Amino acid sequence: MTDAVRVAMWSGPRNISTAMMRAWENRPDTVVVDEPLYAAYLARTGIDHPVRDEVLASQPTDLEKAVAELSKPLPAGRSVHYAKHMAHHVSREMDLSWTLGFRNVLLIRDPLEVVASYVRARESCEPEDIGIPQQGWLIELWDEHEVEVPIVDAKDFLHAPEPHLRWLCDWLGIPFSDRMLSWPPGPRASDGVWGPHWYAAVWRSTGFEPWRPRDTQLSEHDAAVAEACRPTYEALHSRRVRV
Repeated sequence: MTDAVRVAMWSGPRNISTAMMRAWENRPDTVVVDEPLYAAYLARTGIDHPVRDEVLASQPTDLEKAVAELSKPLPAGRSVHYAKHMAHHVSREMDLSWTLGFRNVLLIRDPLEVVASYVRARESCEPEDIGIPQQGWLIELWDEHEVEVPIVDAKDFLHAPEPHLRWLCDWLGIPFSDRMLSWPPGPRASDGVWGPHWYAAVWRSTGFEPWRPRDTQLSEHDAAVAEACRPTYEALHSRRVRV
């Protein structure tokens, strides 16, 4: 590990994780990586996702190799490495001690909103699909090792993006940049090969959109999934960054 600041932002799907990646990539000192453990997750689970074959071909399918790439030297002039991680890409039985070498942050969202968004894109949803259980035991691991990990709630963040980003930059010991608040529309070379399937809204965006209420009418099963995740979410939410 070099002297570079290496940020690991752990989110679930259907959050503001890609917009957050845009904010960091728009800094002149930062390199970003999009869901670097995705191929390893697909290879391990055998789960069928859109453009599965393309994802498997685009990244290391071996977790150790994928993790090793996260510590590679940065290009000249870059001092910050930002990894957008999906919490559901790891499992509890893994040795995740490697995460202790990174500046970890949890990005959370109300499970009712997550599930409502998820089922509009996928036919089925279980708690493990949306990353909240995994975020719960990740924080247990980091607490056990007395590692400070900020928790950012998406709703709070969208009400006040700049104060939250300033707080995170101060915590990381790096200067805040106004460039984190807006970016040019369109795809990026750093986007995962799954971008055309998931990133249409982000590709149209030029900044963080203000929070607004969403339609959260759910089937009985999907409502039960959201409720199963609520105790973990509430525990995390109680520890969130407040600015």
